[in-house]
Amino acid sequence: MPARLLPSLVALALLGMTLPGPAAAAPRVPPGFLGMMADGPLFDPRVDLDAELGAMAGARVGAVRVAIYWDTAQPYTSAADVPPDQAARFTDVGGVPTDFAAPDRFVAAAARRGFALLPVVLRTPVWARRRPALSNSAPTAAARAAYGRFLAALVRRYGPRGSFWAANPTLPRRPIRRWQVWNEPAGVRDWAEQPGVPAYVALLREAHGAIKTADPRAQVVLAGLVGRSWEQLERIYRRGGRRWFDATAVHPFSARPANVLKLARLARGVMRRHGDARAPLLITELSWPSSKGRIPRRYGFEQTERGQAARLRSALLELAAARRALHIPAVFWSTWISYDRDPAYPFDYAGLRRLEDDRVVRKPAFFAWQRVARELTR
Repeated sequence: MPARLLPSLVALALLGMTLPGPAAAAPRVPPGFLGMMADGPLFDPRVDLDAELGAMAGARVGAVRVAIYWDTAQPYTSAADVPPDQAARFTDVGGVPTDFAAPDRFVAAAARRGFALLPVVLRTPVWARRRPALSNSAPTAAARAAYGRFLAALVRRYGPRGSFWAANPTLPRRPIRRWQVWNEPAGVRDWAEQPGVPAYVALLREAHGAIKTADPRAQVVLAGLVGRSWEQLERIYRRGGRRWFDATAVHPFSARPANVLKLARLARGVMRRHGDARAPLLITELSWPSSKGRIPRRYGFEQTERGQAARLRSALLELAAARRALHIPAVFWSTWISYDRDPAYPFDYAGLRRLEDDRVVRKPAFFAWQRVARELTR
């Protein structure tokens, strides 16, 4: 989810509001280029998950980014801590009780629709937090190894030799080959202790070793960087982080689609200076919330529903045109469904669709996505 953005990003968002015209002919992109974030109301009990994934496939979404929450999967340190009435939920993973129910369900549903999955693995269990009372706390230094072991367990379950596929032979086999290590470590929403980059690089090193041991050909994706993302990326490189990831990720939130491209170019420039000129650069969150006129303005890039749709189209066309030059393999819109009701948080209005009572309603951005996806995958 998007972080509480830095004032510097708000300033960048206000640089201008004029939308550039689309190119005469949209470039073609591979199926996995068009990605979608799966979160929030998509997992509401009132929503038919399989039907919504079918709608995604019909809208030519090729890749899906989904959170796997460490704290939900491993809330207890040992079997002795598990309440007796919950014991059946858990599998022993190196002595730690682990609940795979949520990722199992989603991986199965996504495999049936043929999606490439990008899991982002985050959120520290209470027993592993530096500050136990904070749900956004980073792991302690000692708990970094436990995070690595959890990642390794996920790779062994859902990767190319995964036990999940062996146990479900009737499913289309869609092993996960990309793993994103945490989210926005320079933002307090997902990493309470700031500055977060030094401790994040230490966690990244642990994660890289664990993932590569379980699947040497897996791609380790850096956490999505937001705000002055290029400066955060530079700090990660300066701390020796280059050895611990295969792909960079940014969240280029801004008022103008042209600034989305500018932020991607700034990140690519940092990568080039550090010898990663051709390494992948993913846009793991892209969004314009349609909260303008409904709640107080907060970030500077809130839009009406029509403005959201227009910017979605413009940004996807620009990123598609630049994808080869910038080595962008995928762009993930955040998000598929939102509630559109929070009185204070603009990103609660970010969906292409919204949940109203017990039904899902399509917004103008949904139709804009459909049209541009047809153009890009014709």
